[in-house]
Parts: sequence; C-alpha cells; structure tokens
Amino acid sequence: MHDSSAVATHGLRHHFADMEQQRASATLGMWVFLVTEIMFFGGLFAAYLVYRTAHYDAWVIGSEHMNFWLGTINTVILLCSSLLVALAVHAVQVGQNRMCAIYLWIASAMGVAFLALKGIEYHAHFVEGAVPGALWKLAVPDPRAVQMFFYIYFVMTGLHALHVTIGVALLAVIGWHAARGRYSPVYYSPVHVSGLYWHFVDVVWIFLYPLLYLIAHKKA
Repeated sequence: MHDSSAVATHGLRHHFADMEQQRASATLGMWVFLVTEIMFFGGLFAAYLVYRTAHYDAWVIGSEHMNFWLGTINTVILLCSSLLVALAVHAVQVGQNRMCAIYLWIASAMGVAFLALKGIEYHAHFVEGAVPGALWKLAVPDPRAVQMFFYIYFVMTGLHALHVTIGVALLAVIGWHAARGRYSPVYYSPVHVSGLYWHFVDVVWIFLYPLLYLIAHKKA
C-alpha cells in the first residue's frame, strides 16, 4: 500500500517541520548568498563606471578589441541555458525526473561551450598583446588607460567564468541525482536553488555584455 506520509516527507531534514519550511529556508539561503555576490560584483561595476567616466575614449578603444560575435553568441548560449534550467525546474515539479536531468545536462554542456568560446577569446587577446602588464603589446593612444580597461575586463569576465564553471559542475551533479530519481514534486529544492544560481550567472553576463562589447558600436 502506498504510504502518502512517506512521500510527503521524502528528503525532509530532521530540523525542519515540513517540506514547505525546508524549501523556503533553502530558497532564502540561496537569495542571501546571491545578495553577497551582487554586492561583490557591484563593487567591480562601480570601479568600471568610475574609470569609464574618466577615460571614455580609452574604453571605446578597448571595446573595439572585443570580439563582438563571440560575445553575442555567448550571450545567446547563456540565455538559452537559463530557459533550459527553468524547464528543468518545471519538469521536476510535475514528476518528470528524466526530462529534468536532460535539461540540466544540456544547460551544463552549454556552460562548457560558453567557457570554450571565452577561452578562444582570451587566447586571441594574448596573441594580440592585449594583456595588461609585461605582455602588453597593443599600440593604442593612451595605453595606460586602455590597459585599465583590460584589467577590469579580465577580472570581471574571469570571475564570471569561475562562477560559470561552478554552475556547470552544479548542474551536472544535480542532473545526475535527478536521473537517479532523487527528486520529486514534493522534494526538489536542490534543483530550484541551483537554478537560481544559474540565473544569477546569466544576469551578470547580461550586464557585462553591453558594458564591454557594445561601447564601440554605440559610438558608431
């Protein structure tokens, strides 16, 4: 005979009264973490705006050396991956664990594709000599200010790539658990909170893309 009480408490940790409280706590915990991440990236965005205001022409020059098409493709990749993660959350809510796993694995693979394209772009910067410091070889007006653009570019996109890497691993592991039937319409908090993290990664890139890649196009 089917034990409905067992289903209702599947995945429930002992320190929570019920699944709803556990789900709410997990969601709140992730939002608190994301707020700290927003504050962290907010400081970098503030530094970007200060230097862009002071050295706008140098920022335009730096943006001209961005690969517009790689940046655009990566933007599309992340947007599509966020859609897949949203579909994964819906799938597990209706008991479709297999589809949840598939969506998460495809999203994770798209994250890998994002990192691969970013690696190609970084390599192009190294070949071009657009790496601040001893490796700098780019002949441009006001090279110190342009180097500052690339300092900020590498720090911001590098930290974002680190977050993408963490997200790729997270989605892959959560997908594996979903495929094994660990989650259900009653217990799916890990899928939900990992989805929130991935959406955050996507939103950060949505801000980085125009700020780094579209300055020169805006001027044109």
